[in-house]
Amino acid sequence: MNQTNRFLRYLILSFAAIFFIQSAAHAQVKQEQFEKLQRAIQFIEFAYIEELDADKLVEDAIKGILKELDPHSVYLSAEDRQRAEEPLEGSFEGIGIQFNLVNDTIVVISAIPGGPSEEVGLLPGDKIIKIDGAQAYGSDISNQFVQDHLRGERGSRVDVAIKRVGADELLDFTITRDRIPINSLDAAFMATPEIGYIKLNRFSRTTMREYREASQQLFDQGMKHLILDLNFNSGGYLDVAIDLTDQFLDRDHLIVYTEGHATPRQEFESTFRGNFQEGKVVVLVNEGSASASEILSGAVQDWDRGLVVGRRTFGKGLVQRPFELPDGSAIRLTTAQYHTPTGRSIQKPYDQGSEEYYQDLSDRLSRGELVSPENITFPDSLKYFTKINERVVYGGGGIMPDFFIPLDTAEVSDFYSRMMRRGILNNFGIEYTNRHRERLSESYPDIETYIDRFEADRALLDQLYDYAADQDLEVDEDLDEEAESYMKHQLKALIARNLFDFAAFTQVMMQENDAFLRAIDIIEDDTFENLNIKF
Repeated sequence: MNQTNRFLRYLILSFAAIFFIQSAAHAQVKQEQFEKLQRAIQFIEFAYIEELDADKLVEDAIKGILKELDPHSVYLSAEDRQRAEEPLEGSFEGIGIQFNLVNDTIVVISAIPGGPSEEVGLLPGDKIIKIDGAQAYGSDISNQFVQDHLRGERGSRVDVAIKRVGADELLDFTITRDRIPINSLDAAFMATPEIGYIKLNRFSRTTMREYREASQQLFDQGMKHLILDLNFNSGGYLDVAIDLTDQFLDRDHLIVYTEGHATPRQEFESTFRGNFQEGKVVVLVNEGSASASEILSGAVQDWDRGLVVGRRTFGKGLVQRPFELPDGSAIRLTTAQYHTPTGRSIQKPYDQGSEEYYQDLSDRLSRGELVSPENITFPDSLKYFTKINERVVYGGGGIMPDFFIPLDTAEVSDFYSRMMRRGILNNFGIEYTNRHRERLSESYPDIETYIDRFEADRALLDQLYDYAADQDLEVDEDLDEEAESYMKHQLKALIARNLFDFAAFTQVMMQENDAFLRAIDIIEDDTFENLNIKF
């Protein structure tokens, strides 16, 4: 079989896989239509003005079909597929650092605990100047460059040369790559003596283990109520969302059901295994909370088991299933829609195309929806009622919270934004911590002491301004008190991250977070009692 015929056969099989992927019910695509497709491809192959790349043409054809279906059906090459699955599977192989690119230089933000970089002694603020003897800074350095040179097979070695504050010469390290865990839990701490806080960034294969460990630690510290933070949690595995939701419901409660044209209705119910069936639960969400986050918050809301605080969620109610193609690539195809226990679909419309679909968040901002709930309207056709108290909830475009928290943009100044974009604020926090690490560690042995006693004062802010000026960024003269207060708080959080860990950064930031503070008030006052919310 020659290359052209192999190409035609593979292309037709690829199209067939898409059309027939679900079941024999899709056999509406007739033989004549495939013959029509084959004839069109033959015309292109033999008569087109240029020689064609068969592999690329196949991929483009598949992408073209999927693009016409919905925004979440996508084609993944074998390489893209592996990278896409890494964050959900919970690990990758490499040296284990979080980094930023600052002025074309790789700057270590932190070494992942237990990873190979931590073991050899890499510190926040270290700048990677050489990798395996070759220059690793300059305009050609990108995130992809870092992945290509620092990730690698477990057991392989890489030599890096580090520039460290206080060291006159480059420091050489040989790091043996290993499997690096990717955590889905950002932070867990006691917000008050009785209220625990857990923040999840995704629903991955490690999420339930992380949740159980964190919740048990909080129980041991006296937790009776919980704030579950799903802000900017874009989702993940459906079964993990079901397992986590199960923790909060009594047995035999519908959590979610899925249904599609070729996918029969499938219901998922709670079991007896939940570890938090009693106690007040507040779920924090915003416009970045999607998919699995919406399954959990929708079920908690529908069963009047807890309260949802924040802003309307993203609105992704479609379920994708992967189908592998012969060369290791795959299509992630939307096969069903999910519905919350009341029957509502929270999928926002996508009939205007992918560009309009993802433009929706910008449109929400321009309409003023992120700052006032009065700018949000739902038709009566999307109205539903909760299962126990018959409170009004809506479908058709995300989960609308029970208590709205507006987006506060007033405190973010243009000067602050420029510092963030150029990495100045973050870099200053790293260098300040490294210069004063010994004193800071002695003065603040734990994060609780740090929160109570550390003050980002005027002198520290002036040091930041001087540092920014050295980077050719002069401070604005018209910075108001609110903008400076926000920068001080950011500085305090960044120094905490470099002194302790990322969880410490979150814990500091939450001290002035409106949604977090409102959640505490709701739990501590009689809101749950007045609304007859189960706890």
